Amino acid sequence: MRLELEDLETDFAASVPDLELPIVADTDKVRVLPVRKLNPNLPRNRIVRELSCECCPGCGGDMRAMGEDSEEMLDLVAQAWQVIETVRPKYSCRTCDKIIQAPVPAKAIARGKLSYAALAHIMMAKWGYNLPFYRQAQMIAAKGIDIERSTLARSAGYAAALLDPIYNRIREIGRTRSKIHTDDTRLPILAPSTGKTHKGALWVYVADDRNSGSKEPPIACYRATMGRAGESVMSELAGFAGTLQADGFSGYNQLYKGGAIREAACLAHLRRKIFDVHDSQPTELSTTAMAGIQAIYRIEEGDTRAPARRAIGRTTKSDPTTGPGDATTAYA
Repeated sequence: MRLELEDLETDFAASVPDLELPIVADTDKVRVLPVRKLNPNLPRNRIVRELSCECCPGCGGDMRAMGEDSEEMLDLVAQAWQVIETVRPKYSCRTCDKIIQAPVPAKAIARGKLSYAALAHIMMAKWGYNLPFYRQAQMIAAKGIDIERSTLARSAGYAAALLDPIYNRIREIGRTRSKIHTDDTRLPILAPSTGKTHKGALWVYVADDRNSGSKEPPIACYRATMGRAGESVMSELAGFAGTLQADGFSGYNQLYKGGAIREAACLAHLRRKIFDVHDSQPTELSTTAMAGIQAIYRIEEGDTRAPARRAIGRTTKSDPTTGPGDATTAYA
């Protein structure tokens, strides 16, 4: 859908004929339209266009400066690839004939030809901007560099191994938090040499309590698994004790049995189930439940007070809305 909209916008812009701007005399009043300023933090290349002569082209008289007009355009500096050649001169001792040389610098991949910056670029293009390796190879080839898609894929695998310690450390820190949010989405995984896909899942684990006044930095990590079994969640959250915010997936039930992990149900998922029933066959109970959830959303919307003040508001306003006799509780 987004690509179709972009194509329509491009076609519309191409169909608009170029308009000739009228020549405005010096004495005419020109209405200056507001122009959106470009990011002031971007580097700027200031180009001053001076006159070809220092005298008035009309009468030849001397001129004095009275101001200037300026405009900005967004420019692109072409991406440039370069070769880093590391030279290590050899020296020999005149006394003992020992050969001395500077140590070999650390490389991202042993015997590899890609620097840390090149690896970061490939990884970001692949997983940050969804650019397949074959397209990256085509774009790099346009710069005069011959690199195979398989080389890019292997290099990304080496880079993932380099990031493993950081990834595992993030997971360890996440398990020490008091509250974790988790969710998953179905993910087809290619089965090599079969032309088919397996049913996989991509899980996210997030710890972010800044809205509750926490000073701890937010943490998010992802994990892809074959299938959508509860065992993967249990292994990932092994050793965690606290509150787990998740949907009603039955794979989480085993986690709550020990008592170390407290369930925090998701109101958005509950509303989705109630809405499906209400949309197909509305009843008095579903109508009341939808209205109760909407009332809670109104209480929370736009509440920018300190966390302690928000907690008081939830106790006095939100809690009575979802009491034991409430329709929302009845559905749950």
